[in-house]
Amino acid sequence: MNHLNVLNTRKKTSVTRLTRNSKIFKTIIKAIQDKKGENIISLDLRKIPEAVADFFIICQANSNTQIKAIADFVEEEVKQKCGEAAYKHEGRQAQQWILIDYVDIVVHVMLPEPRKFYQLEEMWSDASGMEHND
Repeated sequence: MNHLNVLNTRKKTSVTRLTRNSKIFKTIIKAIQDKKGENIISLDLRKIPEAVADFFIICQANSNTQIKAIADFVEEEVKQKCGEAAYKHEGRQAQQWILIDYVDIVVHVMLPEPRKFYQLEEMWSDASGMEHND
């Protein structure tokens, strides 16, 4: 179930540095909020040399149905508004934790139990975090 392994198969780009004001970043946050994702946190990984992306965006949902709805909507909105398709996604079968990889931004949509268990915020505690709740 550890979806982080999939991130080791590609390299992040260093040409364009994203910020929290980047269109794709704002589009992802808004899509999660529109589908009522909870406890939305972004981790800025840009100053961590071994990080696999510039940002992680983590949120939780209360059901498998909501996880799928959030993940689908994020992909739809980013494709429509930013013209970008996900490089890869994982976890759509189990629907406990769906990871959507945009190379520079990785979105984690999780049920509360896997989020508590994997503690991504703790694992990347060197990153500065920001909450994005309405």
